[in-house]
Amino acid sequence: MFVFRYEDIPADPFFPADLERLGYFVNEHDQIRMISNPDLGFQFKINKNDRWNEVQREAMNECIRNIVHERLCDLGLFPLRLPLTSRPDEPRTQIMVSRNISTASRVIIVFGEPMQDLGIFAYRSIGGEDGIESGSAVALARALHGQDPDHHGDTALILANTGQLVWHCGERKAMTLQSWIASPRPTAAHAPMTMTFRNKIPGHADWQEHVASVFDEVLAARGQLLREDVKIDIIGLADGGLGVIRYLEKNWDSWRPYISAICLSNPLHNTHVDFTEGDEMEGPSTFSFAAFVSSRCRAYVLSDQPLGFPVSSANVHGCNCYSSGEALHIECIMPKGWRHMLEWLDTAYADTNYAEAELEIREVNGDEVESVAENGGVELHDLK
Repeated sequence: MFVFRYEDIPADPFFPADLERLGYFVNEHDQIRMISNPDLGFQFKINKNDRWNEVQREAMNECIRNIVHERLCDLGLFPLRLPLTSRPDEPRTQIMVSRNISTASRVIIVFGEPMQDLGIFAYRSIGGEDGIESGSAVALARALHGQDPDHHGDTALILANTGQLVWHCGERKAMTLQSWIASPRPTAAHAPMTMTFRNKIPGHADWQEHVASVFDEVLAARGQLLREDVKIDIIGLADGGLGVIRYLEKNWDSWRPYISAICLSNPLHNTHVDFTEGDEMEGPSTFSFAAFVSSRCRAYVLSDQPLGFPVSSANVHGCNCYSSGEALHIECIMPKGWRHMLEWLDTAYADTNYAEAELEIREVNGDEVESVAENGGVELHDLK
């Protein structure tokens, strides 16, 4: 039997959370590039041992998180601790909210993917050609608030945090599961730390609980955190959108007066599973959640068609679905489609009687798709 002495076991790798010391810089196009070769972006695989690759990626992600957080703060957002009653030494997570949250008549809230950090849409986009702002919520915040953080207008932004829900007792902060796995270990041969009840955040044990807590603690605090007559637009990304649909379906009577419209990316809900049996069998009533989804909700899906091109998935999700212009990666839907989403949300917010025309998608021939609206209108879309 062979026994290794502790000092003979390889030390756990360490990489500083410093862009320059990692060998990278941010160029004039807001892209992360290698100092030694400015034509190359972030290189994940630097070692045959995946532990080295994971720790280096976490150091890079920490650099990106710091940059994104600083820019969001410069645009007038600030972190809000959840649960609201938690003390600084207790398990907690945080979301980002605009300074004008208590005075804005309109709030746009983004529920992201559970695999992403706060304010991050896609590390893949940030480390690639899109750049830091396009791959994060910074571009969205800048579009809403402009360059002047002191003059936000009448719209506030909230960034929920469905990812950072694991409490690290030693570092006294919440993190994603990916960050937890990359946390320092005694040696490179040690397994990841075991999670216990001490790593759970009350009311935020998972992304579904987090969605419910944000609704119950933040969005429901009308007259305190928000205006009494506030209207809420929701952007839900993948699992974040699924959490929103499930929560509102159960609590629609309470929220119907306040929700303006919903935009989803990569929708995961199914009308036959997540909507009430009555809506499915008898058809949605005028005031049901299913009726709201069909008229004031739309979804963007993976597709190689141009952004905004109608695609056929309405029978599954209960709302019109459109191409995101992204064919491969789910997390890249938001960086490519948020402007299109925001334009539609603006249209729906400006007209309280606005309703999406129910589209029936029929393929006419190999080069064209025909979309037929419920009002009888027909539109041909060229696939070339």
